[in-house]
Formats: sequence, C-alpha cells, structure tokens
Amino acid sequence: MRYNIPAINALRVFEAVARHMSFQQAADELHLTPSALSYQIRTLEEHLGQPLFVRGNRAISLTSGGRKLLPAVEDALERIVEGISAISASPDNNRLIVSSGPAFAAKWLAPKLRRFVDAYPDIELLVSANLRNVDFARDDADVGIRFGLGDYPGLEVEPLVDEAALPLCAPDMAARLKTPADLASVTLLHDDSIRHLADAPSWPRWLKLAGETGVDATKGLRFTHADHGLDAAIEGAGVVLGRRSLSEADIRHGRLVAPFDLELPIRPRFYLVGPPAAFRLRKVMAFRDWLRSEIAACGTAPGTASAG
Repeated sequence: MRYNIPAINALRVFEAVARHMSFQQAADELHLTPSALSYQIRTLEEHLGQPLFVRGNRAISLTSGGRKLLPAVEDALERIVEGISAISASPDNNRLIVSSGPAFAAKWLAPKLRRFVDAYPDIELLVSANLRNVDFARDDADVGIRFGLGDYPGLEVEPLVDEAALPLCAPDMAARLKTPADLASVTLLHDDSIRHLADAPSWPRWLKLAGETGVDATKGLRFTHADHGLDAAIEGAGVVLGRRSLSEADIRHGRLVAPFDLELPIRPRFYLVGPPAAFRLRKVMAFRDWLRSEIAACGTAPGTASAG
C-alpha cells in the first residue's frame, strides 16, 4: 500500500519547531538555516493544504490542525528511532566511534582503554581525535567528549569531571619553587587551547588568586594543544598551568608535581555528548558506564573533586 505522506525531513522539522515553539531554536538544533527550515514548514503546509502554525510578532503557536498532527508525528518519529536503535544494537554493529579532542584522547582516554577492552571485548572502539566538534548529523561518530560549558543544543549532555587548574612541573624544578614569587625565575607554559572559553584558566588568574604581583604572567611558551604543554613541563621546559583532568596520570606516576597547594576552580569541564537516540544503544551505555567507573576511581566525578 502506498501512502501520500510528506517527506520525513519536513515532519522532523515540524516536530522540532512545535517542541521548541521557536523557528530559530529548531533551526539551531537541526543545523539548518532559518530559510531552509521555513521552506520545509511551508512545503509541509502546502502538502496538507492548511497552516500548522499561527505566526505572531514575537511568538508562534499551533493551529488546531497542528495540534492534531503533532502527537502522530511524535509517535512516528519515536518508532523510527526505536527501529534504528534496534538495528544498531545488533551484534553486527558493535563498532563504537568516539570523537574527542587530542589532549583528552592522549592524556586521559588512551592510558585507560585497556580496561575498556577487557570489560567489553565484543565492542570495537575507534577514538577519533580532532579539535573540531563533530557534527553528528553529518560525521561518522556515535558520541563525543567535549570541553566547554555544556551548552550543546539538541544533544544529550552528561558532565564527566569537575575541573580545576594548577601549576605543574618536573620534580627537580618543583624542588626550586618555594613560593609563587619563585615563578619569576622559570619559564611559564601557557595552554592556549581553550582561551576562547569564558572562565578559561590562565596564569594571570592563578597568580591573582595566589596574591602574587611580581611575576610577569604574559611571558613564556604557548601551546595550542594542552597535552603539548604538559609534555613540555615533564621534560623540564617550565611550569605549566595544567588542567587536573588531563594531568592526573602524570601526577600519579610522578612525572609532574604540583609545587603549590592552590588550585584555580574553573567552570568549563569535559562532557559526554551525543544524539539522545545514541544513548540508548548498548555500546554507548557500556562506554558511559565505563567512563563513570574510571572517573570515580580517579576521584574527579562531578561533586567529588578534592584539592591538591
């Protein structure tokens, strides 16, 4: 039997607009331009022969036809998602692609992956390390790990670790640093990879917290990848203001030392993100549970962070 139904993309756009009651928010969620989104709605209304929204100056609302159509569209889309999830969860699709920034992949994720492989030998894990945030509508990735403030419209978002920044250096250099004023005699290493974020850690902020005004916080070496700054500090190039989440393994193994017991709390943190449907997949749930257990073991789960 053939059905005279509109294109699925138009129905998906209708559902997003009705859920947000905003053309702009729906366009942001679906990664569409406002004109492309409006075209989809207009095409759907022409197909049905009636308007679906009442457009006001500052707000929109559903027409009576729109209110009748919405539950059916929501149910249909939910069934489609469930069907796709059921196929994706089959034994033939156990490949899990995780998008991550290079620093998190190198410093946090890679050293722990042996335990994931041991726990879930049937899941084929691929870590795609890239500074660019993955576009789940276009790119080949199941979930991503992002560093920011958690504002990722249209995605399910789970905070991973509390975050703070602290001075770190090689053990022999730490022995020469008695007070923050001694930082004037060494090279400061700057992590510029997140300088665009609000509340990003910086040497001026840490020195202000320490009450130290005699150190020039503008000089030193700068790195666009956080792990490069940490590696330079390990090799004795200077003192880096490093993120605790990325440096915990180097601190635990004695490669890096915190010469001062003073951390700078920061709002940005790592998040596990992805389309809501992806979080229903067995392989994603397994990866999320494994992340939670590893974070708990490190003592850096949200609400459990400790100083030092």
